[in-house]
Amino acid sequence: MTTELFREDGYLRNCTATVVAAYPAAFSVDRTVFYPVGGGQPGDTGQVVRENGEIIQVLDCRKGAEDQGILHVVGENQALPEPGESVVLQIDWDRRYRLMRMHSCMHMLCAAVAAPVTGGSIRDGSGRLDFDLPDPPPRDDLERRLNEIISGGHKMSCIWITDEEMALRPELVRTMSVRPPSGSGRVRLVKFGDADLQACGGTHVADSNEIGRVKVESIKNKGKQNRRITVTFA
Repeated sequence: MTTELFREDGYLRNCTATVVAAYPAAFSVDRTVFYPVGGGQPGDTGQVVRENGEIIQVLDCRKGAEDQGILHVVGENQALPEPGESVVLQIDWDRRYRLMRMHSCMHMLCAAVAAPVTGGSIRDGSGRLDFDLPDPPPRDDLERRLNEIISGGHKMSCIWITDEEMALRPELVRTMSVRPPSGSGRVRLVKFGDADLQACGGTHVADSNEIGRVKVESIKNKGKQNRRITVTFA
């Protein structure tokens, strides 16, 4: 298992760690600031600095098998740090922060659209959610409402509940196609003031104001009652 430092503090940019294992084009460590792809959020990129000063570029981050922990993916011909070696992990902070802002924006979009979410994804600079919604609001009205919620200064906080409590509160899972991290005995809820509360394992900004102004790029019909809403930074 890898200690996931980003769960408690999404603003951590680097950490020291000990290499646990090396695999073809990937390695795992005892703890990390790198977020692995999941919940619609891409995995972090960045670099690892070895004891001898060598810098290795991390191209992606993914969850491995249960006994592998979190895998930091490098180029196929890249030398790997050795098990037992002490390294410094450094994420591409500018990219991560943009992903944090957009992921938090998707929570604000959930607050703006009162309908079940059937799918979604987050990219660097944009995000989209699919809603089970027969008649979406006009794009301009939705964009205005979304920016009003964002500028409301909703503080983010995390609440941990047990797996059993989570099972009794299905309304806390807004996205039907993505299940929150569970199985460890507890589940993390992300709360933005009085705007939004839902189960989520991703990284987020501390205040909705940090998201900045956004634009509703499009609202597309993807099925009988499936409306895809795409948002970008303004």
